[in-house]
Amino acid sequence: MSTTTPNTGTSTDASANTTTLWRPTGPVELDLVRALDRRAWPPRLPDQPIFYPVLNEDYAIRIARDWNVKHSGAGFVTRFEVDTAFLARYPVRQVGGETILELWVPAQELDEFNAHIVGRIEVVHEFRRAVIRSAVIREP
Repeated sequence: MSTTTPNTGTSTDASANTTTLWRPTGPVELDLVRALDRRAWPPRLPDQPIFYPVLNEDYAIRIARDWNVKHSGAGFVTRFEVDTAFLARYPVRQVGGETILELWVPAQELDEFNAHIVGRIEVVHEFRRAVIRSAVIREP
């Protein structure tokens, strides 16, 4: 793993001074986001010391599709905007290949992170486990 500069390669909106982030999530966390009016992320569980939004949509899709679906039956990719100046405190973490980039937000800073979300958290992709149905067909 390496730490890179805050130049994330994500899109920024110069007029609003925001950066677009993505977060892959399962149905339980998404229900909690909806309960917060899609304006904040819920507190981390005790065994989750880090909240990690990702810096590109493709990486978020891979996690939602390949990990969340496997572990919870569904995976969702969310997109949201965060104040760019605030994000400068979090170095970009390269945790795999060149495009496997995350921000690591300590759980105790999540309330402050949430306060810098601009607008609502949107679901942009949804993946579900394939349901295979079978039937017994009896010949007359």
